[in-house]
Amino acid sequence: MINTRVQAKAFDAGAEASALAAGRTDIGAIVTFSGLVRADAKLHALTLEHYPAMTERAMAAIAAEAWSRWPLLGGTVIHRYGRLLPGDPIVLVVIASAHRGAAFEAAEFLMDWLKTRAPFWKQEDLGDTQNWVAAKASDDQAADRWERK
Repeated sequence: MINTRVQAKAFDAGAEASALAAGRTDIGAIVTFSGLVRADAKLHALTLEHYPAMTERAMAAIAAEAWSRWPLLGGTVIHRYGRLLPGDPIVLVVIASAHRGAAFEAAEFLMDWLKTRAPFWKQEDLGDTQNWVAAKASDDQAADRWERK
């Protein structure tokens, strides 16, 4: 099972990975991806908004899809909301499997689908202006490769 959480507070990637592996000897690989708010010359902060029930359902569905595609032994996906500053952690994917290939692929799939299918709305605070962040075609292209034919 892949546990999903949407939360305002920061997470500890190492603690989450350790908790997933605690007492387990069947896990041969844990892949961890931490996404951070990337700074640029103008960005003061990034605010993420969501509708809790909608977002939680979407994240659970994305996690269930990953679980059905790869031989996984567990996982954790955390996405933050609220006002975040450059350098703050924003998303965490921790995936466990017996072998690294499945763990890497599932983690990449989860990030691609979280970027395009999890209902979060992002607003950039640029100091004197605030802009809603538009979806990127490159994110859609990355997610499209996982579509089942």
